[in-house]
Amino acid sequence: MKKAEYRKGCLRMDSVEREENAGAHSAAARDGNERDDAENLLEKILNRDNLNRAYKRVKSNKGAAGIDGMTVEEALPWLQEHKEELLQSIRDGKYKPSPVRRKEIPKPDGGVRKLGIPTVIDRIIQQAAAQQLQPIFEPLFSDASYGYRPKRSAQQAILRIRDYVEEGYRWTVEVDLSKYFDTLNHELLLNILRRQVHDKRVINLIKKFLKSGVMENGLLVRTEEGSPQGGPLSPLLANIYLNEFDQEMESRGVKVIRYADDIVVLAKSKRAAERLLGSCRKYLEGRLKLQMNSEKSKVVKALSPRNFKFLGFCLGKNRKGVYVRAHWKSLTKAKRRLKDLTRRNQGRNARWVMKRIEVYLRGWLGYYYLANIKQVLSNWYQWLRRRMRCYIWKQWKKPKTRVRNLRKLGISKEQAYQWGNTRKGFWRVAGSAVLNRSITNERLESAGFYDFPTRYESLRKLHLCD
Repeated sequence: MKKAEYRKGCLRMDSVEREENAGAHSAAARDGNERDDAENLLEKILNRDNLNRAYKRVKSNKGAAGIDGMTVEEALPWLQEHKEELLQSIRDGKYKPSPVRRKEIPKPDGGVRKLGIPTVIDRIIQQAAAQQLQPIFEPLFSDASYGYRPKRSAQQAILRIRDYVEEGYRWTVEVDLSKYFDTLNHELLLNILRRQVHDKRVINLIKKFLKSGVMENGLLVRTEEGSPQGGPLSPLLANIYLNEFDQEMESRGVKVIRYADDIVVLAKSKRAAERLLGSCRKYLEGRLKLQMNSEKSKVVKALSPRNFKFLGFCLGKNRKGVYVRAHWKSLTKAKRRLKDLTRRNQGRNARWVMKRIEVYLRGWLGYYYLANIKQVLSNWYQWLRRRMRCYIWKQWKKPKTRVRNLRKLGISKEQAYQWGNTRKGFWRVAGSAVLNRSITNERLESAGFYDFPTRYESLRKLHLCD
């Protein structure tokens, strides 16, 4: 009897062991498959569908040619002829990216931003790599990071700061990194990549892009550090690098918001903010080997519109609470641009000028719709209408043309003659009752003058509904 029970028990144990071993084998198989996928990452990058998506993305982004002069339109026939040769050279590790073409873009506050423009072929390969690397690293990124990430925006970042300020974090540390994209440490970056990317061929490919060099004034400059702005891979690599900072601050319980290399750290007191400024400097310069700008990195009050600025926004407070504003520098820059678009000496048709104003303001409002700028836009609307009347008056040129056009627009013969021959300046005439009665608001709008205050209100309602 005992012998039978023993045997029965042994059979059960055997079956359980077989089931556990089967599970272990399946888990091992899954791990093996995952490792195979990781080690075949280069093949995923060079997959036909992935490369086609990359080409379409580069084509839609347009962009200038690199040092070889090849345009996006010229790339397709070249790829059709040399595709297999190109892919095989990448697989064999013999592919050598071209140096990037240096282009300097003036900054609004002085200085220049150095862009590095890769060749179109290099951009396609970079884009293909970014499309496969993004899903690997995206789940690892901090919730505090908003730049160059899907379904994340500058507007979300400033709203998050507003929420923190409402919670009592009234002091901010503005962290400014000197030439961040040009100072990324290559070895540190590659070591971070190796934690998740097990295909050595992909690491070597990225290393080649980092070391490809820069062509300046016909001379090749070696790149021992940095990831030049301008390539599709650069924003992702920049996020991967600074994710180390995000995770460190998060582990300490620090409230931080980052958009690419624009960083804001929040605190409840000035003393705490000053301590955070020191600890940020220690980590960024000591661990990540970056350089903080001592003049621009500072502690400021979050509700100080003249001092606090983040991505063109600032914050204000009223009886309803903390709200988002457009920073005065952003408003000044936009008005300067509108003034340039409506300058009287460009010799263009008035409808063409109004179309350019619309294109600019559509893009501007698409970014700043979040800000409380209703009164500002109302003032701009009146000012721009007068600018357009001034522009039209200048185009009429001769007194007889002005008299004839004023008569056509319903002005009496005496007044048309009087104002058509006036010696008053353009701006003075543009604000007169005669021009307001002839070149009416309705006539301007029917000619194409953009009703941007109404557009702003519709964008605000759409956002509030979301």
